[in-house]
Amino acid sequence: MVHGSAADAHSVVSVIQPAIILLGLGILAALGAKICRLNPIVGYIAVGLALAFAGQSELFDGPVVEALAEAGIMFLLFNLGLHFSIARIREEAANIFGFGTLQMLIAGGGFTALGLLFGLPPIAAILGGFAMGLSSTAVVIGVIREREQEDCPVGRAAQSILIFQDIAAIMLLVVAGSLGSGEALGGALAIAAAKAVAAFAVAVLFARYLTEPLFRIITRIDSSEVLTASALFLALAAGWLTGMIGLSLTLGAFLGGVALADSRYRLLVQTEIEAFRGLFLGFFFMTVGLSLDPEVVSGQWYLILAAAAALVTLKCTFNILAGLANRWSVPGSTQLGFLLGQGSEFALVLFSMPAVAALFGSEALAIVVSAIAVSLALTPAISTLGRKLAGKLRQGPPDQKLAGDDAPILILNLAETGRRVADILEEEGISYMAIESNRERFEIALADGYPVHFAPVGDPRSWQAIGVAKRLAVVVTQGNMDRVREISPLIRDHAPDLMRIIAVDGMEEPPDLADDMAVMVDVSDVDGADHLADEILEMLGIERRMKPSDASTDAVAA
Repeated sequence: MVHGSAADAHSVVSVIQPAIILLGLGILAALGAKICRLNPIVGYIAVGLALAFAGQSELFDGPVVEALAEAGIMFLLFNLGLHFSIARIREEAANIFGFGTLQMLIAGGGFTALGLLFGLPPIAAILGGFAMGLSSTAVVIGVIREREQEDCPVGRAAQSILIFQDIAAIMLLVVAGSLGSGEALGGALAIAAAKAVAAFAVAVLFARYLTEPLFRIITRIDSSEVLTASALFLALAAGWLTGMIGLSLTLGAFLGGVALADSRYRLLVQTEIEAFRGLFLGFFFMTVGLSLDPEVVSGQWYLILAAAAALVTLKCTFNILAGLANRWSVPGSTQLGFLLGQGSEFALVLFSMPAVAALFGSEALAIVVSAIAVSLALTPAISTLGRKLAGKLRQGPPDQKLAGDDAPILILNLAETGRRVADILEEEGISYMAIESNRERFEIALADGYPVHFAPVGDPRSWQAIGVAKRLAVVVTQGNMDRVREISPLIRDHAPDLMRIIAVDGMEEPPDLADDMAVMVDVSDVDGADHLADEILEMLGIERRMKPSDASTDAVAA
């Protein structure tokens, strides 16, 4: 009996050992990537590739690692579904279905044409081409957040295009899944489409009639274990159900997220699922590295670098062309094109599917996957280059008329608070002119598409040129009181009838600033910029259409 128990224990250890090893190495990979300022995806693939070079690939071929990797993809798609709020899709419909479609047709179509030119079979060229047309949601959203570009024109357009790309990725996964069924592609797709529509209808009904009551009961129980288990169950069970009817697990996981996208409990579920998503995705990307052929990577590293350079160059070019076709300016198209100029984690998912891998062969696949990993690592540098280039292009021959010349609102300083105020005014359809005296902030704001001009905000000599006297209000977003004390009296003396809306930190209201034309607004809390914008709208007699809580609910996250 004792021997039997020992044998059973040894069997269990041997089964879970590969997962434990990968988990430990994944921690080191994430830490190393953080230190090197790389995306963790690159670190995970590098760990898998290092194990492959060490000849340890077979150690991780077991069902446990495979199941954990599949769970990572399911959590990725579930998290994606959580952000498919109907309200957000309706609001950004023009960018999502207009600009997004255009970008995929040009980028995906361009890569497909190249695939056909190089002799790939049509189905391989289409799947591979449109997979290469996708950009990395996880990496790009991270860059946008780090640079606080969520609400600027380039940031909003990028997020909308990524939403459409994610929809396209779901369709590509469905097509790729049908390849392994042995059925005729047309019939398989028709059946898969009918099942997908039915599954989506079920998800919508679940969202409308069951989500709110279910999570209301769960939250009343007030048990973190039950809440976490419920979130995990929903993500995994939705995938399992679609798998049972012959669709992909990933489609079900996506629909499970959609069912919660408009729920008031969405953020709670997203918080519970976030750690699991990152953990299991790490397993998937490490298995991607393990699947690469070490001989191909070591023997043809120059082809990998050339393929990465070609991918980034072509992708940026296709994206810029899509921006120009969408009637964007050259600088705006350039910045957006570089921001979306990398490969996608969804392409790695697609290329890892056996039916797709068989179309390309192990050697070509190793080169392509490695090139995508390199492009992900280069994203911060590439997007920074695009931003700087866009700024230089915007500083070309000046327009005959100042940008924002007829705007009723003048914003002084485009730091974090000023940008948020500008974004809200843009959302409400109110024009403005911004003045920035910091060279670095000026170039960044210019690259991001703001109507900003470089001038010393505290120098009255520049105020006549920018037409301070003809504005309805000037917004001083500099929260530093010493700077406010310096600027506000100058504005009052130069334009005594101009309303001054002044950001102050902690509602300090010095006597020398208190008069009928000055309004002090506290910007010390997290919604300070929103309070500032609300004051402007109240002065103009306009009711704000989107409240801060609504905006935060619809924010896109990776």
